Amino acid sequence: MKNLQAYFFAFMLIMSMTLSSCDVIGDIFQAGMWTAVIVIVIVIALIMWLLRKIRGGGRNRL
Repeated sequence: MKNLQAYFFAFMLIMSMTLSSCDVIGDIFQAGMWTAVIVIVIVIALIMWLLRKIRGGGRNRL
């Protein structure tokens, strides 16, 4: 377990020296934005699919 802590510390040290805080925050918000867009599209598609199922698929019945 101590060996894993050493790797984690080294990783965090390297990340803190190579990335500025603005870049990290920007990447987090960008990932959040794209995740939200994808989830919204999936929810809208699911609602449309459910409405078509309820209405009978949009076919005209005689």
